[in-house]
Amino acid sequence: MTPAPPQDTDRTAASRAAVAARRARAAVKAQIVAGERSALDVAEAAWRGDHEAEETLRVTELLTSIPGVGPVRAQHILDGLGISHRKRLGGLGARQRPRLRAFLRARQPRPGNALTVLSGPTAVGKSTVSTYIREHYPEVHFGVSATTRAPRPGEVDGVDYRFVSDAEFDRLVAEDELLEWAQVHNRSRYGTPREPVMAAIAAGRRVLLEIDLQGARQVRAKLPEATLVFLAPPSWEVLVSRLTGRGTEAPEEQRRRLDTAQVELAAQDEFDRLVVNHDVVQAAAEVVESMDVPRGTTAS
Repeated sequence: MTPAPPQDTDRTAASRAAVAARRARAAVKAQIVAGERSALDVAEAAWRGDHEAEETLRVTELLTSIPGVGPVRAQHILDGLGISHRKRLGGLGARQRPRLRAFLRARQPRPGNALTVLSGPTAVGKSTVSTYIREHYPEVHFGVSATTRAPRPGEVDGVDYRFVSDAEFDRLVAEDELLEWAQVHNRSRYGTPREPVMAAIAAGRRVLLEIDLQGARQVRAKLPEATLVFLAPPSWEVLVSRLTGRGTEAPEEQRRRLDTAQVELAAQDEFDRLVVNHDVVQAAAEVVESMDVPRGTTAS
């Protein structure tokens, strides 16, 4: 058999090497998708310089391997971190690596955490995101808040809220039956009954509470192991548009809520994770991802 010319031999070897490299990177991505490795672990391996597959993996590929992060979300993340979509992990600069490391570290599940608190400014879409999670993620157990306000159209007692009188709320507070409570917008009171939440945690469930900033702080004080997730709007202008556009409050009430929202937005650094509500489906997926829900569980 006539041997191949040296040039053809080099091309064949290069082609085989390229295929092997692509397969190696694909294997790394598959490990992240399967939960066998974290994205942070892959990035750290790349920066140690002893894993070629990790070093040559594009940051975009790393991000889209994380459950719940698609191409659009990945681009938003890259823009926020100041990283080009063409960059590979091994090629990140001295300023880019710490930013990506901090982002990935913040997304690490907190082992043993059973309680997640979703909070954020008024009109950011907390109820909408929570409703989507309730309808599409049956493995998540919801804590139902008690409130003294009247039901809004379509709300169901015991599902959306537990609607109670002022006298009943006073009793819950006096007998220490609430995990947290607050008076919101200087009007209605909201609180989370303690017993159902603690019973769900004892049963091994992952519990989600959708509460306001004051309540989130109380939960953090009583249960420091809880994960606090801050739901933020894409911009202040979007938040104003959402609040004024829904037409459920009078102009005076809208102004009061916007004033409150400014204070609430300034508190986001107190939280463990930040989820920007560009899209309800994506935001819901990120919240559920933060909960590290065990596979095969169902909510009652």
